[in-house]
Amino acid sequence: MKSKIISIGDEILIGQIINTNAAYIGEKLFSAGFPVDRTVVIGDEEQILLDELKDSTENYDITIITGGLGPTHDDITKPTLVKFFNDRLETDNKVLEHVKNIFSSRNINMPEVNIAQALVPSKSKVIWNANGTAPGLMFDLNEKIIIAIPGVPFEMKDLINNEIIPLLKKKFEKKFEKVFLHKTLLTTGSGESSLNEMLGNVKEFIGNSKLAFLPSATGVRLRINAEGNSISDAEKKISAIEKIIRSKIQDYIFGENDDDLETVIGRILRERKKTLSVAESCTGGKISSRIVSVPGSSEYYIGGVCVYSNIEKIKLLNIKEGTLSKYGAVSEETAIEMAVGVREIMKTDYSISTTGIAGPSGGTDKKPVGLVWIGFSSNEKTFAMSFLFGEERQRNIERASQRALEILRRELLNIKLIF
Repeated sequence: MKSKIISIGDEILIGQIINTNAAYIGEKLFSAGFPVDRTVVIGDEEQILLDELKDSTENYDITIITGGLGPTHDDITKPTLVKFFNDRLETDNKVLEHVKNIFSSRNINMPEVNIAQALVPSKSKVIWNANGTAPGLMFDLNEKIIIAIPGVPFEMKDLINNEIIPLLKKKFEKKFEKVFLHKTLLTTGSGESSLNEMLGNVKEFIGNSKLAFLPSATGVRLRINAEGNSISDAEKKISAIEKIIRSKIQDYIFGENDDDLETVIGRILRERKKTLSVAESCTGGKISSRIVSVPGSSEYYIGGVCVYSNIEKIKLLNIKEGTLSKYGAVSEETAIEMAVGVREIMKTDYSISTTGIAGPSGGTDKKPVGLVWIGFSSNEKTFAMSFLFGEERQRNIERASQRALEILRRELLNIKLIF
């Protein structure tokens, strides 16, 4: 089985947007057993797409095209498909009604140009797009398939997960010679080299499978790839490798696959019916933003205070003026008082705080750029820890927010704080 992704758009080629669609589709196809052999980005040029379609029909079983399905003159995908397959456009009344309903539900008069989105190639099968005005299109060529879907990320994701992956599995179920599966373990609090050292000789326990280390500013993802004669065979291989990995670095693993740290923490707080508050200075609301991005966070997140000014720290968090004058805003003492202050004011079970020098300026010899104090407070204990992250502002904010949440996770699960 050979698969190919074609991403269309001048905006991708010139770097105005990042091609996250191809990354998402590639991961989902791989997880479903359709590893991608080629990904190509092309501009809004008919002839280039015609050349790629010719390549697809000659060399690939599956081709997924994203982008270029809108109603404007620069949306070339649909007319180019019509030309390539010597086809014609016809109105799909169900799609037309859907497009009209989307505009009417938003109290917007539908522009005439959007009527064109109900025009579909007669040789294609419509893939229903409940979230937008452009339907997906499928050309079934017996042993091969070409699918075009919108480039709008949330529309694309829904179509891939709920329409296209099931469709591909059904069509190609008899062509599987091998099954490829992967699972990702998410870690934070330790770097790639340290994790590798803790795991020891990886080759001794992965066999013919693969283990990839994928580092980022906030942690390292460990992706296990396994090949099997069946789904259960591949799953057994992954499970055996995962068991060994967890036995060596369990404390650093906070989730798997699509988890994120704020979701994992939310799950714990919700299950235990506990509450959280946050006091932020150098992270500027980043922690609160991550927490409230989780659906249902209102059940456990009471609120946060984002404050830079020392005067406002005194007013809003009850920080002692003497603490600030003696130790400074970036200090263990201030981080502790921030955590205690917000917890007492908001009457929560737990609180975390951040105060530091995000950079690139403001550092001194004693308190350099990248120094961050993170405070924690509960009914049982209160403390603060210091970290020196680096000199790049946004990375410092990302790392500080991740470390604060990881301290909270470890305290919730009674895991030793080792960083």
